[in-house]
This record gives sequence, structure tokens and C-alpha cells, in this order.
Amino acid sequence: MSGLIPQPFVENLLDRIDLAELIGSRITLKKAGANYKACCPFHDEKTPSFNVRPDKGFYHCFGCGAHGDAISFVREFDGLGFTEAVEELAKRVGLEVPYDRAAKQEIQQARTLTDALDFASRFYQSALKGQQGRFARDYLKDRGLDSAIIERYQVGFAPGAGTALFDAASKDLKSPLIETGTVSDRYGRPRDLFRNRVMFPIRNSRGRTVAFGGRTLGDDKAKYINSPESDVFHKSREIYGLFEAKQAIRQLDKLLVVEGYLDVIALAQHGIHYAVATLGTATNQDSMQALLKQVRHIVFCFDGDQAGFRAADKAMENALELMADGLHLQFLMLPEGEDPDTLVRKEGPDAFQQRIDSATPLSRFLFDRQSEGLDLQLPENRGELRARVEPLLNKMPRSTLRDAMWHEMLRLCGGRNQWQQREQQPGRWRDQRRDRVSEERIDVKLSKDSILCLALLEAPELATEVVELARSSRQFEQSRAFADWVLANSIADRKALTRALALDAAARQRFFHLFDGIEHIPARDKTLANAREILAPENETKLIQRKLAMVRSGEIDLKSLSDDERQALKRQLTLNRAEDAT
Repeated sequence: MSGLIPQPFVENLLDRIDLAELIGSRITLKKAGANYKACCPFHDEKTPSFNVRPDKGFYHCFGCGAHGDAISFVREFDGLGFTEAVEELAKRVGLEVPYDRAAKQEIQQARTLTDALDFASRFYQSALKGQQGRFARDYLKDRGLDSAIIERYQVGFAPGAGTALFDAASKDLKSPLIETGTVSDRYGRPRDLFRNRVMFPIRNSRGRTVAFGGRTLGDDKAKYINSPESDVFHKSREIYGLFEAKQAIRQLDKLLVVEGYLDVIALAQHGIHYAVATLGTATNQDSMQALLKQVRHIVFCFDGDQAGFRAADKAMENALELMADGLHLQFLMLPEGEDPDTLVRKEGPDAFQQRIDSATPLSRFLFDRQSEGLDLQLPENRGELRARVEPLLNKMPRSTLRDAMWHEMLRLCGGRNQWQQREQQPGRWRDQRRDRVSEERIDVKLSKDSILCLALLEAPELATEVVELARSSRQFEQSRAFADWVLANSIADRKALTRALALDAAARQRFFHLFDGIEHIPARDKTLANAREILAPENETKLIQRKLAMVRSGEIDLKSLSDDERQALKRQLTLNRAEDAT
């Protein structure tokens, strides 16, 4: 609906907003000359890198790259859409958004639907407190929920009578209730969708009710039912408990995704206020994107049965296409037969928090799941592992994480290590972790050009020497280009190099594929030692002479050397014979 708000109004609104006052009302700002600084509200940091420029009307974080104006800040911080953010800011400065007639009708229609759903929510809450809600109150008490948490999540009760809600609604609300599916007229007469159920209102980012979930108190075939989708409710985009979590924790940095409404409420009852639930049987990509709009760190919590592992696998696969550097996903699989509700009551919040803190990272979860039932000492099973893992990694966008997981797959499938030092137990996890694979450094044979590029990455101060060497040979084109850029930007150390690449989009694009052909990165010391041998030709000659002697004595096999090394030995042998002849 952003196109329905005139651009001149948006520009006028931004001119009227005091950006420092707006952001300062949500986070603590410190004056820094004409500007303001703070720890970024969009990522974890200890040193302030979030800058606010009121004179320019924008903010920028040098840590995570967050950038924008007042509208984008409200959208990100409060989790609002464009139209909602504009309305929020317009209200702040006393302006009315000039929608056209069609847009006004659409907004009014949505407000009418949420008004009807808010009425339904109040009706259910009132019914829970009344005489007919006694059984529902006993049920909630048995689940360990107190009145404060019930009030906070606006839990209610739908009476068993077929038209209790419809009869209580005023005339102007009856049609919207039918339109949202809260009351059904499927058989030509109104009938409440929810009957004899504990009710869980699903609220949007502004706290308005957009749908319900209902848990039966009888022997209904469906234990839980949800509202059908409507103009104000799209199941894959809504996150149950998100509004309450943001009310409890103003600056959310992590979300714990569980499977049920009562799991969310039970965890909040025990002080874990960042639990939410997606709506539906699986966490799809729309749900994932909705979660990632709120935080960069997500912990998925599933029951430890087969259904739980299937749900975890589905969530992992849907997450792979969205994984970018800076995102942190973990998986917490509970003991079989337990769910968050029962477990947090049994072992307490501290023990449950420890489980969250030790949850399995996505990379390890993927390899652990795909290697179940495989003996990686067998070549056939290593091939099977690669066949399972490679299609999953191909779903991921290019990132450091993807490259690292690709290298891990190659290492596990390469057969160089005794990967399994324990008895396999297919389908079983021990204490949420598997023994880590002992890693061995693999000798890497690289071209001289690649070695110098890696050396520059580790020690940019070598740039002058690299340029001088490259002038005398055409085999150092990549390292010379990299060194020229380092010198042109007066980069003196690795930290400055990393920062320059992060801020210079053209350089990032230019050198992005510099190390694509390298499967394993040598250790820093070895890289620098190899570079020194290349940069000091007399030392390299001594090295070649030493290798030539080792080949002659049989200490090393000529076949184990790279093509470059064999050519160097051949040239040196020719020189030696020429010197002997003279």
C-alpha cells in the first residue's frame, strides 16, 4: 500500500520528524558532536557503532550496515509495515495520512475486521472468568499457568453453545465475524467456529487480534484448530507470541521457536520471554522470513520424537536458502516424550536455559542428521554422505558459512581421518551433541600467485615487496592487482584490510573470487613462510636445491611434488649441469 501514500507527504513527514528524538525514545543515545552514537539495536555489540545524523535525516551502523531514515527505523525496530510506520510517525507529529478513497476503504475494512476479532477476544476472556469457564480455568491451573500470565496472553474460553459469540455480538460486528471465519455460515445459519475450547488470540505487531487458536476440552477429533485465513490473517506470516515477546523484551536479540501455544506461555511463565510459535505444521520460508525480520539469532526447539526430527529437518531445509553471513540458527531437540511445557516445569527455567545455550548450530545439525546410519570409514558411505549433503549446500547463497560447510563436507568425505571413534547409534542423539571430529591440517599445494594473495590477506604490509617482484614476472597478476589496491588505500594491517573490503563495494566485487579455487587454507605461519621464500629468490634457490637433494636421496617422491615444483627442479638441474660443464 506504500504506492497509495503520496510521495510529497512522505517527504514532508520525514522533514518534520526529529530523528534523534524518535530513536532516542527507543534506545539510549549519546551526543557525539553534531551527531549521536549508540550500541546498535539491530545486532549485538559492546562498542557503539550506530550513528544518528539528525541534520542529514539518516542513521548508519558501521557494524552490521543497518541504514535508513525515520520510516525504516520504525519498521525495523517495531516490526511494522510501511503503511503502519507512516501512520505511527504521522500520529507523532499530528498529521493525517492522505489516502485515496480506495485505500481508505481497504484500511477501514481491515480495522472493522480487527475490531470484530478484538471483541471476540474480550468475549472469550470474559467467558473464562465466568461460571461456564470453571473447567477451562481448572485445566489452565493444572498446566501451571497463573492469572497474570493468562491475562498477559489474553487466554480465553469459547463456550460450548453453538452461537454464544454470534449472539453476544452487536449487529455491525456479526458480518465481520463471519467474514473472518470466527463464525461460520457454511450451512446457511450462523454457528461459532470455536466451541468448548481454550482460546489463544493471535495478535499482530500492533497488538490487534487477527485470528485465534483453540484447544479442545472435550473429545473432539481435532485437538487444535485455527482460524481460517482472511484479509487480516495470513498464517505463514504471523508469529504467535511475538507481540508479547517484544513487550517483555524491548530489544529482542534472539527468538526460541517452539511448536505450541501452551509451550510459549509456559516458558514465559518461567521467565523465558522470547519463545514464539509459527502457525501450521512446519516452519516454511514465509515463516522463516517473518522471524528473520525480527532477529538474526533463532533457536528451533522440537520434541525429540520422529515427528519432531522431521519438523526440524523441514525447518533446516527451508532456512538454507535464506542463510547469509551474520545469521545464527540452532536446533534444540528435547528428550523423547518431553515438550517445552512439561520439561520447563519438571527441571526449572535455569536448566532449560542451559539447554537453549548449548543448542546445536545449523552446520553441525545438518552433518549429524545426514550422517546418521553411515559408517564413514567405508568409501561407499562417504559417497552416500556427499550425495545427501551436496544438494542441501547448493541451496545456500554464496557466503562464508556455505564455503566452510562445503569444506567440512569434503573433509568428511575424503577419508583422511578416522571420523567415527564411537559406536554408531542410528536415530539417537546423546546429550544434544556428538563427539567432534578431530581435525588434521592438510598440506596444501598452491600456485605462487595464490600464496602471495593469501599472504597479503594475512600481512598487507608485504604489498610493496609483492609489487616489486610482480614487475619482473607475469605469473603474479592476481597478487599484483591485490597489492596495488592495498597500497592505493594505504592499508597497513589485517584489521584495516577487512574494514576496507567491507566498506568498498567495488573492491569486494573485484576480489570476491580471488580464492575460489582453494579448497583448504594453509596455516598463517606456513602461508607467510612460503611467501617469504617467493619474495626472497636466493632463499627459494636454496629450497629448490634442498628438495633436489631429497629427491636424489629418495627422501621424497617426485610424484608428490606439484607441477610448479617439478618444473623448478628441472630448471635447477639444468643450471647445475651447465655450471658443472664450465
